[in-house]
Amino acid sequence: MERVFNFAAGPATMPLEVLQSIEKNICNFEGEGLSVMEMSHRSKTYEKIINETRDNLRTILNLDNNFDILFLQGGASSQFAMVPLNLANNGDLTYYAVTGNFANKAWDEAKRWTNAVDITNSMSDKYKYIPHIDSSKIDKSAKYLHITANNTIFGTMYDNLPEVDIPLVADVSSNVLGKDYDYKKFALAYAGAQKNLGPAGLTVVIINKKYIRSDLDKSVPTMFRYDIHAKNDSMYNTPPTFAIYVAGEMFKWVLKQGGVKELEKRNIEKANMIYDILDNSSFYKPFAEKESRSIMNVTFNLKTEELETKFIAEAKENGMINLKGHRVLGGIRASIYNAMTIEGVKKLTEFMQTFEKNNK
Repeated sequence: MERVFNFAAGPATMPLEVLQSIEKNICNFEGEGLSVMEMSHRSKTYEKIINETRDNLRTILNLDNNFDILFLQGGASSQFAMVPLNLANNGDLTYYAVTGNFANKAWDEAKRWTNAVDITNSMSDKYKYIPHIDSSKIDKSAKYLHITANNTIFGTMYDNLPEVDIPLVADVSSNVLGKDYDYKKFALAYAGAQKNLGPAGLTVVIINKKYIRSDLDKSVPTMFRYDIHAKNDSMYNTPPTFAIYVAGEMFKWVLKQGGVKELEKRNIEKANMIYDILDNSSFYKPFAEKESRSIMNVTFNLKTEELETKFIAEAKENGMINLKGHRVLGGIRASIYNAMTIEGVKKLTEFMQTFEKNNK
């Protein structure tokens, strides 16, 4: 069967050449006689895999040895709890920029442990934009500011990182390696893998070593301590071995494409192909405000739910799937992460023009 164009927000499409490389080695990894899925995480072969994966990500993000890269489990949602537990003491002041559902969830989780204040909150405007952070309102005694770099549900993104005098923490799950941020500006950044890094099951944490603490409250669970994972090279317990291997293949692919700068250029080109149609049509209505638009998730509506249902159904008939918006927002969402090709976006835009002509 011919492969479809998968516009899912996550788990997302992956490069065909990466999938084919995995397929080639799935049963017999490089002549070892077994799959990576069967391989001991303590073996010399797997040690080489995880070290190469870490080194390649360090190269891609231009990180020096002041940063640790951790390969963890639990999804980005576990980081909603791990960040405050590790970076703050019980009751400390922390700041959260609440710009979407997942940002709101992170804030809610932080309230369990810290005095978490929403320094900005665009909920009343349905998260249509990324609000400005007034740095003059930030108490410098706060332990950190947490942002969600890209909001998959609403299609908004930080084009530039906020400039603040306290540690900056970011959930970069849905634009990691697709938007060229300076990762040295983060005290900590984390990402679930299922957008741009590979399959679900792996969470990558990038942390400046000076924020890895060993003096945590005794109530913090062992598995929720960054110092434990750093000390054990992400192998305190059995890590998500296969997901790490696949991420390693993805990192090789990113390097082959020319790195994040090149991928960001490509992502901007893909996004603009869709936004150009949205901005020049009365048939489609873009959701996010122009200054805050994501280059990863393009969200829009049609005039009626019936038309949206028809759009999704006919797109599927034409080999384009998972264009239905998140249940919180509805409408249409095209997720165009790194692995989505120009060809796939061109096919979508041509379909959008034909659909408008036939249904206007």
